[in-house]
Amino acid sequence: MKIFFLVFLIFLIGGCTNNYNWGWYILNPRLDSGISNIKFLISGLSITISISFISIFFSLLVGLFISLLGMSLKKSLKWINRIYIEIFRSIPLLVLILWVYYGLPIVFGISLGPFVAGIISLALSDSAFEAEIFRAGIQSVGKGQQDAAKSIGLNKFQEMNLIILPQALRIILPAIGNQFVYVLKMSSLVSIIGLADLTRKANELVVSVYRPLEIYTFLVLEYLFLILIISYLVRKLEKKLNTNL
Repeated sequence: MKIFFLVFLIFLIGGCTNNYNWGWYILNPRLDSGISNIKFLISGLSITISISFISIFFSLLVGLFISLLGMSLKKSLKWINRIYIEIFRSIPLLVLILWVYYGLPIVFGISLGPFVAGIISLALSDSAFEAEIFRAGIQSVGKGQQDAAKSIGLNKFQEMNLIILPQALRIILPAIGNQFVYVLKMSSLVSIIGLADLTRKANELVVSVYRPLEIYTFLVLEYLFLILIISYLVRKLEKKLNTNL
């Protein structure tokens, strides 16, 4: 929280050194109009949080599946892994969002709402990175652990589920946390297809009150606040997992 208010103070001080006349009255909670504007900006919070959490959930599932394909002994499955990662790691997220939303109805006759299109785009884009994170984490677990699992009669699924993945997750948790922050920030791009997230709400308010710098400053602080919370929770979880070793 201290960092949050420090950044806010820097914005204010920086503004006082220029000739720009700040119009913070539009977000003044002591005014009815200020309260209304703040409520309008915050109303996009639920969309931003929900699309980020759902997207990261599916990207983790898909990423894990794709990473396991890459560690298979079959060349065909390895090729699927490589092609998938290279494709979705190379496509800019904004382009992918536009193609999923506008391209799928034309090419495949599949019409999606902006919320679902945003989730699919974010999950596909992030899953390529998650696949590489999972691969690195799984391969970092010592081969002796696999030998030990086989020696007590565990099959491949049990070995992965009970022995390998729990250890790999402890190793890759910071990287997964970074990807969650990435997804949260990139979720702002779904505003381009009309989804009423934080960024869309800010853009709409700018058009009506004509104070872009104040509103986008508030938007910066909103995302900063969310990311600080996520970073804190990831560090707490990482510390808890390490103490259970």
